Amino acid sequence: MTQIVNRGVSYLIDGEAFEGQLVYDSSVQSARPGLLMAPNWMGIGPGAIEMARQVAARGYVVLIADVYGAQVRPQNAEQAGAAMMAIKPHHARLRQRLQVALQTLQSEGAPVGLDAARLAVFGFCFGGYCALELARDGAPLKAAVSFHGTLDTANPADAQNIQGSLLVLDGAADPLVPRQQLSDFAAEMSAAGVDWQLTSYGGAVHSFTDPHANVPGKMQYNAVVAKRAFTAMYALFDEVFA
Repeated sequence: MTQIVNRGVSYLIDGEAFEGQLVYDSSVQSARPGLLMAPNWMGIGPGAIEMARQVAARGYVVLIADVYGAQVRPQNAEQAGAAMMAIKPHHARLRQRLQVALQTLQSEGAPVGLDAARLAVFGFCFGGYCALELARDGAPLKAAVSFHGTLDTANPADAQNIQGSLLVLDGAADPLVPRQQLSDFAAEMSAAGVDWQLTSYGGAVHSFTDPHANVPGKMQYNAVVAKRAFTAMYALFDEVFA
């Protein structure tokens, strides 16, 4: 019987405190792949933890990355926007936080049944952007998956640093991800010789995986599309972790 647990994992970056959430099935003894999860702009909260628990139940050790700092836990959209914009423009600092979070996941190792040689990242909205930035920074990832995230980057040439496969899961009617970014992303990745996939789901808008998103035409949950998108992610993980 599965026993999904989650606990806080504290770490420091340049003297600043961060706390991620480690989520895994404690009943499993064999080594499993590790996934870094970059949450949406709300950061680490009940919604992110529930999502991580669902993914962990599929046979992964998941660490939800803390990209804001242990003292920053947004409670509403206004606070989330402020927290996100305090770090997103600072590309090197954001990448550093993601790299340290990945290293923190790796360090958990055998005690939680983690195979530190099989790693991937996935993220939602702002977290999707983060997942791609971590890959562009040359992290030792087998795959990076972005759900309804923006695809822009400060330096497209960094795509040459990508080590694993990329999967972008996009809402074709998403008003928050400029459509030009899709073709720019395709050109960027193709120029660098990256193994990439991009799927746009017709009729889906932003936040299509978030059961609490309910702003019609802008941010709205779509159960059918969410299921298709997660199926695509798990299929990629099965492939790269085989």
